[in-house]
Amino acid sequence: MPRPSKAVSSRRPAEPTSALRQALMRRKKAELVEVLVELAERDRGMRRQLTARFDVATSPDELVSATRQAIIDATAFDVRQINRNFAYDHAAYGEVKRNLGRLIGSGQLRLAMTLAAELMKRGSYQVEMSDEGLMTEEIEACLNEVIAALRTCDLPTSEVLGWCSTMLETDRVGLIAREPMEALRAHWQRIAAG
Repeated sequence: MPRPSKAVSSRRPAEPTSALRQALMRRKKAELVEVLVELAERDRGMRRQLTARFDVATSPDELVSATRQAIIDATAFDVRQINRNFAYDHAAYGEVKRNLGRLIGSGQLRLAMTLAAELMKRGSYQVEMSDEGLMTEEIEACLNEVIAALRTCDLPTSEVLGWCSTMLETDRVGLIAREPMEALRAHWQRIAAG
């Protein structure tokens, strides 16, 4: 079998984006910004990527809205795929986790608790409807942001215990973040008994 000559084998194919890169380099910054905003308005995945990459600051209301939409996107599935390992939106789970952390960091723990409860409701249903519950770890990573904050918060004991009970009761599969949730509840029960 003949071997290709060095001149042929050392050539690399052109990058598929090289022509695009050249065209974009000739544009003005304002035009590029406008195109990115248009793309972000049409595609939530693109908006998530841009928001994360450029660490876009948002108000608590915008953050709550974006987190609710990310929970919906992350936990969505096609009912025709029930009892299968269906595809789901990993990036949306990443945004939920990041946004819960941002809310907690800005002193909005109660809002994060409310969103975590929404995630547990929708996420545990998604796990229940899947074959192997592959998204369980991502849901737990999101919830652990709130659980960690609740270990050292100054909220009333009854509020934290009520949240723990609600979360454990809402879990349709009885296994999502069960151990850390029960440990949190036991921690606050000891404080209450203290």
